[in-house]
Amino acid sequence: MSVRRRLVIGNWKMNGSKAENEQLLSDLVKLQNAAAANQAAELAVCAPFPYLQQVADILKDSAISWGGQDVSEHAKGAYTGEVSVAMLAEFGCAWAIVGHSERRAYHGEGSDVVARKAAAAIAGGITPVVCVGETQAEREAGKTLQVISSQLEPVLALGADAVTKMVLAYEPVWAIGTGLTASPEQAQEVHAHIRSLLVQADAPEQRVLYGGSVKAANAASLFAKEDIDGALVGGASLVATDFQGIANA
Repeated sequence: MSVRRRLVIGNWKMNGSKAENEQLLSDLVKLQNAAAANQAAELAVCAPFPYLQQVADILKDSAISWGGQDVSEHAKGAYTGEVSVAMLAEFGCAWAIVGHSERRAYHGEGSDVVARKAAAAIAGGITPVVCVGETQAEREAGKTLQVISSQLEPVLALGADAVTKMVLAYEPVWAIGTGLTASPEQAQEVHAHIRSLLVQADAPEQRVLYGGSVKAANAASLFAKEDIDGALVGGASLVATDFQGIANA
């Protein structure tokens, strides 16, 4: 079995308020402090950009790291609404999610853009969490592994030096926010495929997370699989006990 350290990242998406965040983060810090001795997982949260200073202030003395939910491929300039890696770094961000299915679907981000964003994050000293995943139609057509390979091709083409500085996340689009979850066997099949691509890219030990309606109740069965190294958590990351429960699993 792998000795890769487990990683559980909460993706708040477009949720939160200053009051809600303070309660959630304070609760998380208390739960994390209580669990620290028994918990092997690394914990992180990715918050909306306006709240990064608040997150940094509350988590600064904790074992929980934080990051942004996206990052621009550009360093600076006339890119209204975008946030650069240098800006994220100023708030102490360790992570930047890139290529989330919601960005791909709602903002038309293709895999080449995702690769450039990942490269920008790495160049700025931040670890990109590169998301891939198939739709229900693609799964039903038997194209899951083909889709994953295609999405990862420009990312892995950045070379081993870059790939060893990123985390990958498999999020089947049909399981995000739907309550549906890939079975541990379905998830492991895709994770094993991603691992084989990482081996070819000379980065076999990079962590690959699973995302898609992960809950405390199903986390242990997913984490038991050899190539699943943790989770990218959506809705359950907004409830401290649920998020910590996943980390404990």
